[in-house]
Amino acid sequence: MVVKGYRKPLEIEDVWELNDKDKTKVLYTAFEKNMKTAMQKARAELEKRKRKKRRQEGDPDHGNSMSKAQSQDILVLVNPFPLLTLYGTEIQVQPQGVGSPHLLQPSLLGVPFFHPTGPWARIGETMLLIAFVSDEDAFAWQGYLYAILLFLTAVIQSLCLQQHFSLCFQLGINVRASLIAAIYKKVSTRKESTVGETVNLMSADAQRFMDMANFIHQLWSCPLQIILSIVFLWLELGPSVLAGIATLLLLLPINAFLAAKAKTIQERNMKNKDERMKIMTEVLNGIKILKLFAWEPSFEKRVNDIRVRELKDLVNFGYLQSVSLFAFTCAPSLVSLATFAVYVLVDENNILDAQKAFTAISLFNVLRFPMGTLPMVISALVQTNVSTARLERYLSGEDLDTSAIHHNPVAGRLAQPWAFPSLRDFSLCVTLDITPGSLVAVVGPVGSGKSSLVSAMLGEMENIKGHINIQGSLAYVPQQAWIQNATLKDNIIFGSEVDEARYQQVLKACALLPDLELLPAGDQTEIGEKGINLSGGQKQRVSLARAVYSDADIYVLDDPLSAVDAHVGKYLFEHVLGPKGLLQKKTRILVTHSISFLPQVDNIVVLAGGAVSEHGSYSTLLANKGAFSQFLNLYGNQEENVSEENTAGTGNTRHEGDRAAWDSWVGWWRGAWWAARWSPKAVLAGIACGLMGSVGPQVKFSMYVRYLRAVGWCFTFWVAMGYIAQYVASVGSNLWLSEWTDDSVRYQNQSYPAHLQDLRIGVYGALGISQGIFLLFATMLSARGAMRASRVLHQLLLSNILHAPMSFFDTTPVGRIINRFAKDIFTVDETIPSTFRTWISCFMGIISTLIVICLATPFFAVVIIPLSIFYYFVLRFYVATSRQLRRLDSVTRSPIYSHFGETVSGLSVIRAYGHQERFLKKNEITMDINQKSVYSWIISNRWLAIRLEFVGSLVVFFSALLAVIAKGTLQGGIVGLSVSSALNVTQTLNWLVRTSSELETNIVAVERVHEYVIVKNEAPWVTKTRPPRGWPSRGEIQFIDYKVRYRPELDLVLQGITCNIGSTEKVGVVGRTGAGKSSLTNCLFRLLEAAGGKIIIDDVDIATIGLHDLRNNLTIIPQDPVLFTGTLRMNLDPFDQYSDEEVWKALELAHLKTYVQGLPERLLHHVSEAGENLSVGQRQLVCLARALLRKAKILILDEATAAVDLETDHLIQTTIRSAFADCTVLTIAHRLNTIMDSNRVMVLHAGQIVEFDSPEELLRKEGIFSAMAKDAGITAADTTAL
Repeated sequence: MVVKGYRKPLEIEDVWELNDKDKTKVLYTAFEKNMKTAMQKARAELEKRKRKKRRQEGDPDHGNSMSKAQSQDILVLVNPFPLLTLYGTEIQVQPQGVGSPHLLQPSLLGVPFFHPTGPWARIGETMLLIAFVSDEDAFAWQGYLYAILLFLTAVIQSLCLQQHFSLCFQLGINVRASLIAAIYKKVSTRKESTVGETVNLMSADAQRFMDMANFIHQLWSCPLQIILSIVFLWLELGPSVLAGIATLLLLLPINAFLAAKAKTIQERNMKNKDERMKIMTEVLNGIKILKLFAWEPSFEKRVNDIRVRELKDLVNFGYLQSVSLFAFTCAPSLVSLATFAVYVLVDENNILDAQKAFTAISLFNVLRFPMGTLPMVISALVQTNVSTARLERYLSGEDLDTSAIHHNPVAGRLAQPWAFPSLRDFSLCVTLDITPGSLVAVVGPVGSGKSSLVSAMLGEMENIKGHINIQGSLAYVPQQAWIQNATLKDNIIFGSEVDEARYQQVLKACALLPDLELLPAGDQTEIGEKGINLSGGQKQRVSLARAVYSDADIYVLDDPLSAVDAHVGKYLFEHVLGPKGLLQKKTRILVTHSISFLPQVDNIVVLAGGAVSEHGSYSTLLANKGAFSQFLNLYGNQEENVSEENTAGTGNTRHEGDRAAWDSWVGWWRGAWWAARWSPKAVLAGIACGLMGSVGPQVKFSMYVRYLRAVGWCFTFWVAMGYIAQYVASVGSNLWLSEWTDDSVRYQNQSYPAHLQDLRIGVYGALGISQGIFLLFATMLSARGAMRASRVLHQLLLSNILHAPMSFFDTTPVGRIINRFAKDIFTVDETIPSTFRTWISCFMGIISTLIVICLATPFFAVVIIPLSIFYYFVLRFYVATSRQLRRLDSVTRSPIYSHFGETVSGLSVIRAYGHQERFLKKNEITMDINQKSVYSWIISNRWLAIRLEFVGSLVVFFSALLAVIAKGTLQGGIVGLSVSSALNVTQTLNWLVRTSSELETNIVAVERVHEYVIVKNEAPWVTKTRPPRGWPSRGEIQFIDYKVRYRPELDLVLQGITCNIGSTEKVGVVGRTGAGKSSLTNCLFRLLEAAGGKIIIDDVDIATIGLHDLRNNLTIIPQDPVLFTGTLRMNLDPFDQYSDEEVWKALELAHLKTYVQGLPERLLHHVSEAGENLSVGQRQLVCLARALLRKAKILILDEATAAVDLETDHLIQTTIRSAFADCTVLTIAHRLNTIMDSNRVMVLHAGQIVEFDSPEELLRKEGIFSAMAKDAGITAADTTAL
């Protein structure tokens, strides 16, 4: 595989398949079994505690007053390590599977024993070798034997060690897989979860566990190695070793203290990260709103404030690390200093000779490794502990309680007495009886509990009392369609059996056939995430088709007709929902705002304030003269003409009408719009780009330069100098020691001069300490520099993403952008700096070792050359493959997150259809693909390590061999120095390559961030030419031969529009779907830049001024109401430009004042992610309030009333008429009756204006408009009535 990777970039097909035992499903089953038992134990513990407490307090009822959530948290507290117990179980699950095929491996735990034994054998041989060189009369063969033995032990050690690592890493990825699977499964049952938090759990926390698994065995092998070293040292130097060990022990509490500090910083940082990711996710999902309102600066500031806190913690964390590194660098020299000083001073006869000194130094070096890893492992444990707590809180969070939903067969009834408090702060108390096979309409004003009623049926609410009885399967159409990133056909079939005939029937009934003709690949067209390449109406129809195809017994339809045009709505009602539709025999519960269908339903339920105010058939309710009939008389003229038309035209004319409607449909649908968004070329390019992640194979050198530039050249230079100085000092101290040991030969039979002794000890100590000081200097600086780089890169990325044009967001999946902000920024923050540090110290370490060996045996320089060539080739070979595998890993990781985000947003749908299992399967498959690439990457690392350690062993072999050959001319001290340095080199070489490739794979993050930093920006926000103050004062709009297209390679969407809209004129814009209505608004706000022509507002050409100057002075009430996490006030006025009085005034005009006054925190009411805790209608009203606050001269209404019931609609319309009387208003309407009172109506067709006149004129003219009006049942008589 390495060869293959070197020859060409690897594809996922080239990677080995996983073994069955490593498949996510198998792992997760084991994990879940263990988790259940752990949970039960914890629960039992908790019960015991409670009982005990009760006995003590003598209070019998105390136990149940705790809420479920509290008891869950306490569960976590009782058993702080359930996940670690899981670790145990994971390890027990593994050995029998892994143990068999491999060579050196009785069980997982047996392996690391080989690790500690290696160094001892080698040190023994070093002793013998030094003795051999110092001994004049030894035989030559002894020397060669020692050299060969050294080589063999090294090779065996490396084989065992790699085996151990390989197994640990496998354990690690398996732990990660089972955790991600667990998190995913939990999402499908958990009550509330935000996308940001869960993605973080999946990426950061699961990753921590994976890293932990790699080192878990060091927890016992480190202490073991320390003990062995000490025993050997004692044999060499006797009790004076204790001095050295005392020094080591003194350093331990320092580290413990540092670890504790680091933990608190880490916890704070995770919180900040979560918060930042949450805001970023929202910003990216609501980017269109930010652009329309010119709110980017406000959100940029919010993100940057969090980022500043994050970086402050990062830099403190860096300082802590550098202090602990300082302690560690000083350790070996301090330890050896203490030991040697004590050894020499205790007794006159103790003379430090080469054999003793270098054996001791080798042993102290061996000591360094466990002493160094132990704190690392401990801090990893600490971090994992933080993650453990987070994961536990998440995994033991409350599940949805569906116990209130019964499935008892009662004689043909679907009865529902219940009281439900909703997620919004209000409760619902309803008793209903629904006959099977009937069509029930649920109506009521905004916020009366219609959507809550639906959620309750799906079991998404908390039950207080009562229950629901549902017989048969459910299908659900949500108010805002949820579309998967899959083909159109997959979206409709949604995991059911494929039945072609039924499928075609459904397509026809849901009016999707004309759409299919326009899609490049018909029903095999890939739909982007969130259905980005479908219009609102199409999404809704696909969502409806999915329900119809699922062939359930009960249909719960949450206002599916609001997003489609009136005539489409009528068609859908007739062919799908109505008494003659496809679903005539099923039970249908239809939440609706549209009055025109009510005469045809069997039963109407009127909700008000969370309770049923009346119900019965249409005629009964009219006769009752209750609230409902007044409501009808008020709005709708009872729309008698519609029902008349429907009854009169039952003959032949009806079919002709249909036919004609159908033809006209197909006709305009062929419009440019489709072709525009979806040329097959664009699709393929998009997909290909997505897979490659558009980062070429070779990591460019410029990336390192770019990163270092972000760090700052001055910082970079001084950091490098600090490291060089440190290594100069370290070589110096080693050479000094070899001099010192040669004294033993010089003063063999005479007393050792005291002044010399003091000098030797003093200089040795000074050199040791100065090493540490230089290192401290370098690491402190690098921490500051790294923070600077993080700040610069994040700032560039953020501001550039906010400046990117809308077309960028339409073609880039949000998941991919979020990945940049989460994973890549994390890498830049934490991984790259530490990798850089390790790389420098490894590099310097090797150079200094080679210098020492060459000083001892100059011939060694000859050997260096072929060795380094071999080394270089291995490196080139390996790095190519490693990088490809790393890249495959990140490319295959994105789908895990996007599938995950998709699941979270469509939870209610997935649960309603009961498809959780299928989604779990899909998650397992995506996970396995990712596991595959990670697995291969790990194996390739081991491949490399074994080859490299072989190089290292050769270095040792040659340095020993040359020492043997040059026997007569060498001092013992220098031989000891050269061989003990060579022993060190193996490990360091290995690390160097590892860190080089780590660095190279991680620097890719800089590249990926950079890739989004160079995304083409939209026009500047503010330019030199600024509009006059108070512009636009009149609100006149002129279009002059205006043309526009979505992207350069696509066709025009607006084909040269010319018209004048006078000051304070009210204009309605109508046209079939895809005629270019929404494109028109996008042009006014310059979300789309002109392809020709211009728009002039009050004598200013809008293309000449800055975007914010333009967007701040226009107001829009957009199609989808988007809200952000934060206070209600922040949602209305993120820059705090207006006073509280003004805000309240706007709320009053938007009819929200009473609602907001009823909230405990009023204006500071917390809005949850995406405004989930307000109903869709209320969100729409909040958007209206935004517009009222701005009060610009030009207002654009984009089908703003689609999600609102007629009463609210009426309120909004009257508000707009009164509040915006002196403004120019453009209304893009689906319901014609909303624009019948406009001054003029503009009819668009295929991107051109076909009619533009007053509504009365147009109705007389028998054109497109009058045909549309007829469909909606509006006649000339009505307009006069209006």
